[in-house]
Amino acid sequence: MNTNAFALRHIGPREDDQKQMLKTIGADSIEQLIYETIPDDIRLKKDLDLDEAMSEQEYLVYLNDVAKKNKVYKTYIGLGYHPTILPAVIQRNILENPGWYTAYTPYQAEIAQGRLEALLNFQTMVTDLTGMELANASLLDESTAAAEALSLLFAVRERDQKKAGINKFFVSENILPQTLSLLQTRANPIGIELVIGNEETFDFSTEFFGAILQYPGKNGQVTDIKSFIEKANSNNIKVAVAADILSLVKLEAPGKFGADVVVGTTQRFGIPMGYGGPHAAYFATKEAYKRDIPGRIIGVTKDANGNRALRMALQTREQHIKRDKATSNICTAQVLLAVMAGMYAVYHGPKGLQNIADKVHNCATTLAKALEQLGFKQINTSYFDTLQIKTDAKTIKKVAKQKKVNFFYPDAETVTIALNETTSVRDLNYIISIFAEVANKEAQTITSITEDTAIDKTLERTTDFLTLDVFNTHHSETELMRYIKKLERKDLSLNHSMISLGSCTMKLNAAAEMLPLSWFKWGNIHPFAPLKQARGYAQILKELEDQLTEITGFAATSLQPNSGAQGEFAGLMVIKAYHESRGDHHRNICLIPSSAHGTNPASAVMAGMKVVVTKSTEEGNIDVDDLREKAELHKENLSALMVTYPSTHGVYEASIKEITQIIHDCGGQVYMDGANMNAQVGLTNPGNIGADVCHLNLHKTFAIPHGGGGPGVGPICVAKQLVPFLPGNPIVKTGGEKAITAISAAPFGSALACLISYGYIKMLGAEGLKKSTEIAILNANYIKHRLQGAFETLYSGERGRAAHEMIIDCRPFKAHGIEVVDIAKRLMDYGFHAPTVSFPVAGTMMIEPTESESKAEMDRFCDAMISIRKEIDAATKDDDNNPLKNAPHTLAMLTSDEWLLPYSREKAAYPLDYVADNKFWPSVRRVDDAFGDRNLICTCAPIEEYMEA
Repeated sequence: MNTNAFALRHIGPREDDQKQMLKTIGADSIEQLIYETIPDDIRLKKDLDLDEAMSEQEYLVYLNDVAKKNKVYKTYIGLGYHPTILPAVIQRNILENPGWYTAYTPYQAEIAQGRLEALLNFQTMVTDLTGMELANASLLDESTAAAEALSLLFAVRERDQKKAGINKFFVSENILPQTLSLLQTRANPIGIELVIGNEETFDFSTEFFGAILQYPGKNGQVTDIKSFIEKANSNNIKVAVAADILSLVKLEAPGKFGADVVVGTTQRFGIPMGYGGPHAAYFATKEAYKRDIPGRIIGVTKDANGNRALRMALQTREQHIKRDKATSNICTAQVLLAVMAGMYAVYHGPKGLQNIADKVHNCATTLAKALEQLGFKQINTSYFDTLQIKTDAKTIKKVAKQKKVNFFYPDAETVTIALNETTSVRDLNYIISIFAEVANKEAQTITSITEDTAIDKTLERTTDFLTLDVFNTHHSETELMRYIKKLERKDLSLNHSMISLGSCTMKLNAAAEMLPLSWFKWGNIHPFAPLKQARGYAQILKELEDQLTEITGFAATSLQPNSGAQGEFAGLMVIKAYHESRGDHHRNICLIPSSAHGTNPASAVMAGMKVVVTKSTEEGNIDVDDLREKAELHKENLSALMVTYPSTHGVYEASIKEITQIIHDCGGQVYMDGANMNAQVGLTNPGNIGADVCHLNLHKTFAIPHGGGGPGVGPICVAKQLVPFLPGNPIVKTGGEKAITAISAAPFGSALACLISYGYIKMLGAEGLKKSTEIAILNANYIKHRLQGAFETLYSGERGRAAHEMIIDCRPFKAHGIEVVDIAKRLMDYGFHAPTVSFPVAGTMMIEPTESESKAEMDRFCDAMISIRKEIDAATKDDDNNPLKNAPHTLAMLTSDEWLLPYSREKAAYPLDYVADNKFWPSVRRVDDAFGDRNLICTCAPIEEYMEA
């Protein structure tokens, strides 16, 4: 046995365990199990062509060598990305802490109160700085957030009779270039006409329903957004503002001027640039638009005892309910990054942020004065951190390059310099030396930073922010460390027990995959840095693209989409572009099976397609006859089929090749949702089943951690005919020859997080990847077999096997008065996070153990489920005073002097012997979702305000 092999560490069951498990499920070998599970006609005939697996040590040495190819210059490019200082206490206790990065989206609120509080802090920080009433718990990046603002204002317009039918949207020419590209991507499919112009000459015509401004503008000028918003409001034009969050410490909040939406990125709050991500965007709006806000909102409610509790508010999983009528396809956030940015505000507090913003601004005014003394013309009249110099850009660029400094060069006569929190007096003198050399003059040495201001008096901030205790009490490292630990203890993560969520693949996020995220040469590259400075990234990203292309059986890959939902949208937009290139502009029908992921219909609508739902059979498979009938009916206008494989019901449908052929015969393309790719890698692939494009959830199959609901990466892999249309970027050339406009802000999306998946593939190799898929299937079938008799599995393959996940039916327990949610809450008392509840079938649980879980852990889970089944049998419909209905049981309940329940404290808290060895205590009792939605509070309001509400 090679004890250095990474596969040995990644895969849970030992060899002897695997033999026992095979015996339990009645299979002689893994090969027999796979034969009985996967249809033979879609099996790969040869192994994947990938490099030989590396050990963890070999990989880390190798990646350190590649990192040396990245050149970290002093960078003043700006455009929404800045060098930052990540406080070590946040790096060590959050970014590098599996208690934070391995948590799942907080759908089970009782065991996620820590993360929920951290996100409530984030929302409060955003509402305070923007002056808005409501913020969500983050979006993917600033440009995506701006595109969501466009969609929200368009939806609001639909309800305004005066604006009915109006589709023009004004975009300031000062908008970030990547944001303009994304607005174009999102506007065209849904019939919005973008008009780009100068905000100072805009005529506020009644032909417009909305507008977006950049604050400060892309070249640093702070324009008079106050006057613009006042005129827009008087003309019934809604206004979105894309605002630099650090500048809002100095500039008045857009909400105070009457803005309708404020968006931006929180990257400046201590998050490394990471060649483009991941970073948490923010989205803030008015309470009047609470039903239209995309993504997730954390709200305050009460638990069963009437105590304050937190949970996700309003449209929790709304994509799975509203489907094609959903607000957005965005069902993910950047939770880990939002937590870090929120903690940055907690750590520094209002005074600390004021000091940072003052220093950045004063550095800018000091530099401006020095450059003017050298004879350079600085043309921004009001600015926060960015100077705009009119000069011969080519000459400056040549000298700056020699001195290893990056400025930005919008045109041949302009240089912009964006300063940041890392900028020192020494840095200012170094910048001045570059311009002095070009001017052939002696530069005066700056010895201190002046306190001059260059912000228009009418736009200076006068309102307080971050006044609550949480932002004013944790400024020493000791205090913050303890606060972070206090929150962490309230959250159940993978470092405590198995999280067996179907469709979500909560596998090991190995330490060796995660370590490089903290390395200086990966974290400090600007996404728009010259490509020669990012050769290490170029190598890794190209290799990862090639690896994913090989694994999926396709021709090319784009890493740009930075979530699974973005990947869905990108795949459909590429299909749309392909049809249009052939003159088939009318092809707009998207067939979607009724069992599909809820984000699928929402993505299709965003891509300008009309959704036609196809039926499922009683066995949970796609109804091929119904699909064929609808494909034929819409043959002339058929654009695509969206299909998940194996199906969302956890079955490898034997008819998949017939299904894809039907679509191709009718002129359509097949999009495969890659959510269940963990059941394909090395055994079959999307190309083999006849798909044309698939997205991959790198935060599922390829080991990027969920981080409490993000970071994610959702690349798309495409067949040969779709390669020319892969998405581009307005600053760094990416994508195909006929590239569609941007899908996310950065050229390669969340490039830093891609290192994790690269390491996962590099250390497992072809054999390890295939073995992982096989064990994922073995583990699922083992749990299926162990639960037989206690829980009925809803769907199985033709030979009775499950794929990598399966659905158990909890609907019959209603006869005992027990709902599926009661089982979910009771599992907390046994130390487990519930499997996926009521998706894709109401009243069921979808279980996916992943290949990383040991036999011992799965046995504990199965023992818990079987014990719960006995508790269900003992329950009666007439009496809901039982362990399931009262679950979860908190430490406060168990240590109370009073115990009036008809079962023992031991049964409540320690229902099986193993629980006592590693007890996890939910920090609140069952939360009241409905109360929280009726009394919406989404900031850290004082408890008195909450009680009054």
